[in-house]
Amino acid sequence: MLLDTGSVGVRVIASAFDASFAGKLPMQTGASNDSTGKAAIAQCALFASGFTWGSMRAADVTIGKKTASGISIQLIGDSTFATWTPQDCSSRGRGLNTVKDLGANGIVGIGHMAQDYPEAASRALAPNYYYCPTPWSCTPASVPLDRQTANPVTAFATDNNGTIIRLPALPSMGQLSVTGELVFGIGTRDNNALPAKATFLAVTDRGMFSTSYKGRTMPSYLDSGSNALFLPDGTIPVTPDDAHWFAPSTTQSMSATLLSNTGNANSTIAFSIANSLNLFALGYAAHDNLGGYSSQQLMWGLPFFYGRNVYTALSGMKAGNQTGPYVAF
Repeated sequence: MLLDTGSVGVRVIASAFDASFAGKLPMQTGASNDSTGKAAIAQCALFASGFTWGSMRAADVTIGKKTASGISIQLIGDSTFATWTPQDCSSRGRGLNTVKDLGANGIVGIGHMAQDYPEAASRALAPNYYYCPTPWSCTPASVPLDRQTANPVTAFATDNNGTIIRLPALPSMGQLSVTGELVFGIGTRDNNALPAKATFLAVTDRGMFSTSYKGRTMPSYLDSGSNALFLPDGTIPVTPDDAHWFAPSTTQSMSATLLSNTGNANSTIAFSIANSLNLFALGYAAHDNLGGYSSQQLMWGLPFFYGRNVYTALSGMKAGNQTGPYVAF
């Protein structure tokens, strides 16, 4: 499963389940604008690399020793809805509806909110939730919060105010694999206390703050679900085939300043960008200096997390002496 601080909710590729088990997960119904109240609810979830499409199901989700009971999850690519996708969803990029296309069995989204789209509880947003009387006839839907894709952390009985991702530092050429920790709760037990000198950044409910880079201030967020740093820097050479990945002739050392949404808190972070072609040739899974081009935002992907303890405090929840949403490290 892909652990993702940049999204909210559990999404599982249907083929990763035994078919008989997937069929036992109750279909969510009851969209607010569905006059029958009986049509199945499906979702088109958008990501930077494409979209997932599938039905909403009710499930008990257990991670470690914690269980979120009866929450809504997305069953991606399930056979009921696999043959047709709404045009306003399929036009948003590449389908990520198989294990091969997604690169994982599913996504565990542990961002700052309890549900992925609270706005969709009051009005239909497209592409997002749909009610589907048949698998090939779907209408944009407004969906009650308890039927929306849910953050499993907020549904835990305890240690439910946030998470910590702990990953070791990496050598310059990366590592074949890395083992880290996902800790539930912030300031609720001895093993999840905030450090005395942590850097705090207030963020929006969707994790947004600002970063200043080379004299330009731009939207920014931390995203453990992306394998690289993405920044708007046209001076760094890119790979010739897709003009996407950075490929400088020598490793570039640089820095940027993360700016809190409230107060004057900021933190200057040093980082480096290596030649992606050299890194990919190694066949390693973990790199802290892999980067790519982004035109509008600076996205601090997984490289930011290596060598740090990164705290994600949930919106409206007291975590330590502060109330989320915030990130700390």
